[in-house]
Amino acid sequence: MPTYQLNINGESRSVEVSEDTPLLWVLRDHLDLVGTKYGCGIALCGSCTIHLDGIAVRSCALTLAQVEGKSITTIEGLSEDGTHPVQEAWKEVDVPQCGYCQSGQIMTASAFLKNNPNPTEDEIKDAMQGNICRCASYTRIYKAVEIAASKMA
Repeated sequence: MPTYQLNINGESRSVEVSEDTPLLWVLRDHLDLVGTKYGCGIALCGSCTIHLDGIAVRSCALTLAQVEGKSITTIEGLSEDGTHPVQEAWKEVDVPQCGYCQSGQIMTASAFLKNNPNPTEDEIKDAMQGNICRCASYTRIYKAVEIAASKMA
């Protein structure tokens, strides 16, 4: 099996896995970064969202060959102590119910706000629509994104 050098959360990590192994399983099973969740396995639900060179992407649909040499950020790398403005806003609004989708929601929101620091309500809804929340916490998710935007301003 090939060995891959990955830049994850600012650290160089080496893994020896098959080239077609999805990044999600490398993160969870080989690197013990279990904040990134498995939801659907076909890049539709958003639970496995990470940042790849600062862009929110679905880790279940990416192989190691596709991500080698790029900067990968997981929910664990967003902030060391949970104080990223999006994480703070999530706590302030008390967004999670079951919490399963929340790391993906937070990763999508943080990438979105980095590129659009002053979004409208419609822009927030559009940006977040690809992330499914089984508990339907959408109203609180949108409110938390608004609060995070104000914190980041």
